[in-house]
Amino acid sequence: MAASAGPEIERLIALLAKLPGLGPRSARRAALTLLKRKDQLLTPLAQALAEASEKVVTCTTCGSLDTRNPCAICSDPNRDSGLICVVEEVGALWALERAGAYAGRYHVLGGLLSALDGRGPEALRVEGLVARAASVREVILALPATVDGQTTAHYLADRLGATPVTMLARGLPVGGDIDWLDDGTIAQAMRARRPA
Repeated sequence: MAASAGPEIERLIALLAKLPGLGPRSARRAALTLLKRKDQLLTPLAQALAEASEKVVTCTTCGSLDTRNPCAICSDPNRDSGLICVVEEVGALWALERAGAYAGRYHVLGGLLSALDGRGPEALRVEGLVARAASVREVILALPATVDGQTTAHYLADRLGATPVTMLARGLPVGGDIDWLDDGTIAQAMRARRPA
């Protein structure tokens, strides 16, 4: 970064570079675009970020993000309360909702088991899932088709005991992340789920 850019611009670029998919060059381009279009982009973005920071909370029931607690999905009486779909992160929940193939409730784990990263069951929202699963007819595991996803799925199936547990069909690509899939693939995988 040129020394003439100033610390405010450097800070903006450094923060943008921390976002997924943005490296230093993309962050510089994004910062330049924002600064060139202050009234149309930068000011509304700053206001939206401040409002989101103030109002968005984590649902204490499912772990999703919303402006209310419990979230809109957990509060919706038309959702099937006998189904819980377990996802790694909120992005996967949003992807499943976009597909429109599921009308039950969710549980966001907040990550996956990972021996390499030192992440065990205590780092995830497992106990809340076990408590919620006691009163449902099916738990659907919508976890990534990765080693960590499969490890987590097996662990959860064991922990859920007598509760029927299914997994999304293997139409999902190995190493794939639900948040990046197209709606048709997600809908097909949801329809073709099988026992864990």
